[in-house]
Amino acid sequence: MKLTILGGGGFRVPLVYGALLGDHAEGRVSRVTLYDTDAGRLTAVARVLAEQAQGVPDAPEVVATDDLDEALRGADFVFSAIRVGGLAGRAADERVALDQGVLGQETVGAGGIAYGLRTVPVALDLARRIARLAPHAWVINFTNPAGLVTEAMSRHLGDRVIGICDSPVGLGRRIARVLGADPDRAWIDYVGLNHLGWVRALHIDGRDELPRLLADPALLGSFEEGRLFGADWLRSLGAVPNEYLHYYYFNREAVRAYQEAEQTRGAFLRDQQEGFYARMKDPAAPALATWDRTRAEREATYMAENRDAAGAGEREESDLESGGYEQVALALMRAIARDERTGLILDVRNRATLSVLDADAVVEVPCLVDANGAHPVAVDPLPYHAVGLVTAVKAVERAVLEAAESGSRSAAVRAFALHPLVDSVTVARRLVEGYREVHPGLAYLDRP
Repeated sequence: MKLTILGGGGFRVPLVYGALLGDHAEGRVSRVTLYDTDAGRLTAVARVLAEQAQGVPDAPEVVATDDLDEALRGADFVFSAIRVGGLAGRAADERVALDQGVLGQETVGAGGIAYGLRTVPVALDLARRIARLAPHAWVINFTNPAGLVTEAMSRHLGDRVIGICDSPVGLGRRIARVLGADPDRAWIDYVGLNHLGWVRALHIDGRDELPRLLADPALLGSFEEGRLFGADWLRSLGAVPNEYLHYYYFNREAVRAYQEAEQTRGAFLRDQQEGFYARMKDPAAPALATWDRTRAEREATYMAENRDAAGAGEREESDLESGGYEQVALALMRAIARDERTGLILDVRNRATLSVLDADAVVEVPCLVDANGAHPVAVDPLPYHAVGLVTAVKAVERAVLEAAESGSRSAAVRAFALHPLVDSVTVARRLVEGYREVHPGLAYLDRP
């Protein structure tokens, strides 16, 4: 089985390859093709993968290329993890937004919209080329903003593109552990959009254990989301939100913390990864050890500004384990390739899952996966507070898609202005002009 990774020089690629090295079942991935436009990054990541494979019998072959068509031909699975504009682009997204007094996070608010406007045209081109060159391939999208990009690609690939995210899985596993349950036996009732969802129940052997968690302040204070949101707010909601909802529920505090930070998250990652790739130019540098140290620092500093704003303190060791997007990707590939029916939280077309959205809207919900793809499971209706956020953000995503496909500047302004975290049409117009100044790739927004 052949896997192609778009963005193959990306920092997190070794996580995916590490998961593949642990898969020894029949029908496993035997060849990994890394595609990237940056030859230096490709070389660096290929070195890390080579060290990972040492001593592993029958490790998947790794091929690196900067020829996109070559990378796509013959692929059974395509893993999309591109970053249009690189981390320098992310840092610019954050700064332009903060200069206007609004959030500039990578996937939430103004920063997420800017990233989407840069990324969607590229994702649409990739989807068209995949449909032409590898029509039978399954596409697993991790490119952010994951829900928006998956929906864009689905316009050409239909249900053969599936989005993944480690946030809901990691949240569910943390809740299960706090409750003393085996995370692998838990069924997580999670619903929403990517980076905008809620755990509403967690079933162990058919029993919902979430009420026990919500009733116990000590348990709520023992894991990251409980400390981030506070026990009183979680009990008021009757659910546990995805960590990214902290940007909505505590927006003023988050914006202030980001404005007061020495540097934005994107700037930190830009500098950190530039250092990593620079060290990889030294042939004597231990590739895997250097990568692992950099990864550990990255994970420990994740959402540091939000934790500071909430007084949640440093991340504890038990919180550092994410849902493991690489494990989600591997489980998804296994289920489809081997027809191993499994349950996963994924980004897929809505069909009739959430009545407040149309059938083509990509949502993030529990799915059953088999050889025919991912099938969303019926869920209870959203409470009104969630309906408001989900429908507002979906309207923003649709405006981004319209702008990306038509080049309409007014659609781009509408995307910013409609977002719950941008409180002014005037600011929305300034954001569009600010982003066009720092991102030459947004010059396509030249129609009224």
